[in-house]
Amino acid sequence: MMVMMKAIQTIRVRKGRVNEVLSRFRTPLPVYAFEGFLLMEVLIKDNSQECDELQVCTTWEDRRYFDKWSTSRAARTLHSKVRELKPEDCPIIGSELDTYEIAAQYEPPGQKLGPERTTTGRMTENNIKRQILRIL
Repeated sequence: MMVMMKAIQTIRVRKGRVNEVLSRFRTPLPVYAFEGFLLMEVLIKDNSQECDELQVCTTWEDRRYFDKWSTSRAARTLHSKVRELKPEDCPIIGSELDTYEIAAQYEPPGQKLGPERTTTGRMTENNIKRQILRIL
């Protein structure tokens, strides 16, 4: 059974240098074409005091696709560029990776859900209507 998952990489960046790191996500990355990849979001934390913070959130059809990506040559090459910088030149202070199983996910009732989405744990349109009727 496939279970959708989300990986969230929290990147702590030296204050005022968040755009240097953010610029790396403005062009398509190899992950976009990787099997099982569904979505990437890059979030900037609003209220960070001591450093800036980004969260790179990727959503995957199943954990095995994420594992395959994270051990791929493309992923190693992409992440090695940051490791090549001297510590004093690098805008990144540190990072942390967390992974989550997506237990529930909802889309607006007016959107048409394709049959491939129902197998990944998303609710079908009929199930959404039933849930709304129970609430009312």
